[in-house]
Amino acid sequence: MYVIVILALIAGFLALRLYSVLGKRTGHEQEPALRPAEDRAKVTVLHPRPVTDMPGDSVRLADGLIASGGEAGVRALIAADRSFDVPQFVEGAKSAYKMVLEAFWRGDRAELEWLCDADVLASFEEAIAQREAAGHVLDNRLVRIEKAQIVDASVNGRIAEVSLRFEADIAAVTRDHDGNVVAGSLTDAVGTNDIWTFTRDLRSTDPNWKLSETDEAA
Repeated sequence: MYVIVILALIAGFLALRLYSVLGKRTGHEQEPALRPAEDRAKVTVLHPRPVTDMPGDSVRLADGLIASGGEAGVRALIAADRSFDVPQFVEGAKSAYKMVLEAFWRGDRAELEWLCDADVLASFEEAIAQREAAGHVLDNRLVRIEKAQIVDASVNGRIAEVSLRFEADIAAVTRDHDGNVVAGSLTDAVGTNDIWTFTRDLRSTDPNWKLSETDEAA
C-alpha cells in the first residue's frame, strides 16, 4: 500500500514538471526565419497579463526589476493601464531583446519590421545592407542576459514608453562569403550594456510593444 502511494506521488510530481516545461511558451523557442503575416499577428511579444483586481502595489512586488529612477514612471503607467504587469513585461522584453538581435544578425528584415518601429527598422536595414555589400555574414550568439531592468517609463497622452537596461554576454563572429573569420570569436563572449525603449499606443487593440530606440548604456 505504501509503495502505491509513493509511486502516485512521484507520478504527480513528474506531471507537474512536464507541464512547467512544455505547458507554456517562454519566448526562447527557436523562431522560424520567416512566418506568414497572419501567423505573426497572433504572436504577442510583450503582452502584459490581464488583471481585474491588482492586489497591493505592483511596483513593490517587482523588487529588483525597476531602477530607483524609474519607479515614478512605472506608477504613472500602471495608473494609465491597470493591466500592466512589471515582472511579465520584463520577461517579455528579454524575449524581444533576443528576437531582435537574432533577426538582425541573420538579416531578417520581415521579422524586424514586426518587432521595431519605422526609425529603428531603417537603421537596422541600413546596417544589414552595408554588411551584405561587404560580403560579410554574422555568426553571433546571445550567451546569456545577465540583467534586465526598467530604468524609465512614461505616458504621453495615449503613448506609453518603457526603457530597459540590458546587460548581456554576446559571442560575436563576422565571416566572409567563404566562411572565414574576419573578426571576433565564438569562444570569448563580450559584455554589452544597452538601453532599449519600447513603445505602445495604450488605446490600440494591438497588445504588442515595438522597439522604438536603442542606445549604449553609460
